[in-house]
Amino acid sequence: MLPELNPLIHSQLRLSIMTLLAVVAEADFSYLRERTQATAGNLSVQLDKLSRAGYIQLTKEFVGKKSHTTCRLTDEGRRALEEYVAALKCYLNL
Repeated sequence: MLPELNPLIHSQLRLSIMTLLAVVAEADFSYLRERTQATAGNLSVQLDKLSRAGYIQLTKEFVGKKSHTTCRLTDEGRRALEEYVAALKCYLNL
């Protein structure tokens, strides 16, 4: 029997966010928006879902009068992504 693919990570945008964060120490909202080509609203919603799951840590601060959000993958998020990739490899017979 094949393992279940984590439905939280399986979303295209959330998977993009997780994989981008897996290769950098942290990334800001603008970087993620540019790389994923997501709208600001959709990206914000998906970051919130990943944060509530404990997969990413969001840091929100103000720089001058503008808000600045940075994101980083948590240890739990890294484990979840590794499990997702392992499950995907089972589907691909790798």
